Order: sequence, then structure tokens, then C-alpha cells
Amino acid sequence: MLGLRMAGWDLQTGRDGGVRRKRVFRLSSFAFRMPRNLEIKARCPDLDAAAAHALALGATPAGVLRQVDTYFACRHGRLKLRETEGADAELIAYQRPDRAAARASDYLAVPVPDAPALKTALANALGIRAVVAKVRRLYLYRATRIHLDEVEELGRFLELETAVEGQSDEEAAAELCAIQEALGIGTKDLLRGSYADLLLREG
Repeated sequence: MLGLRMAGWDLQTGRDGGVRRKRVFRLSSFAFRMPRNLEIKARCPDLDAAAAHALALGATPAGVLRQVDTYFACRHGRLKLRETEGADAELIAYQRPDRAAARASDYLAVPVPDAPALKTALANALGIRAVVAKVRRLYLYRATRIHLDEVEELGRFLELETAVEGQSDEEAAAELCAIQEALGIGTKDLLRGSYADLLLREG
């Protein structure tokens, strides 16, 4: 991540001929560890059956979320503005490999007080890649969020997001694998990429 450090002073001459000192800053990097999840995404034609499996496992229902994700063009990773009905919006930057298997996702979510204004600014500066609207049933189990999604123009999907914080990558992977098996998700069902990628490929 980038930060500012003072590099010294610069002498500048004003319009009145006087000489003034101005502090000069340079960009420098410093270590910042982003939160990390281990994730999978899969097609799931029967969300009710998946919900029953999640409840049998001991997962707790955590509500139904109506969300619109606006993905912006960017050079590194992915950037999306998430607007959730009845909740604050978030700007989410994340980096995640595209593969049809469990993958690490390093992310940063920033609260957004004025979503329409930020959306306009980013759309003008970067351009919009895709807009994804979905209804998400959320279940929580240990360190994992279970998402049962109905995505407009794409269909039904299941996502697992296991937080690595507080445990090792190996422990998080074991938890993710156990939930995947309990929910009956086969390797043939797994998908790569994001909903935006799917929408652009299938649209």
C-alpha cells in the first residue's frame, strides 16, 4: 500500500518576488495486510435443498439481502460498489485468482455514505464493466458465510466464504472443504471468476 513521507523542502519564488519554503512529499510503500477469505462459487439449481443442508449442518440463518453490485474497470484486481437494501453501501476492492476451485481472496471493504455520488465519480473516471443484481439468502457457520444467490440474468448459485483471520490457511481450507461436502457441492459444479465475468461471457 502507498503512503506519503516527507522528503525535504523546496524553495519557491512567489509573485511578489519573495522566497518561500514548501514541504515536499514522496510516495512510499508500507506493509498492510488485507483481510483474506477462502472462497468457492458453484451453480446450485436447488437453493431450497442447499438451505436444508445448511440448517442440518448447524448453520444460522442471517437474513435475506437484496444487493446491486456495480463493477468498475480497473487495472489490478476487481473493484465494485455494493448497494444493499436497508444497509450502508460499501466499496470493495479485492484480488482473487480465477479458477474453479477454492481460492484465496484478499479484500478491503470501505463504507460509502453517498453511494450515488461515488458511483457517478467512478463511472466517469474508470467506466462500468457490469451491474449484477441478486437476492442473497445468508447463513453463518463458524467462520464461513454461506450465500444462496438468485442472480438476475444468470440463475441460482451458492458461494462459501471462509474467513482466514484467527486461524491458519490450512484450518480455513479444512472448514471450507467440510461445508462443501456437507452441502453436496461437487467439483463439476464449481465456477471460476465473478458474477460480472459470467454476465459478460453469457450476455
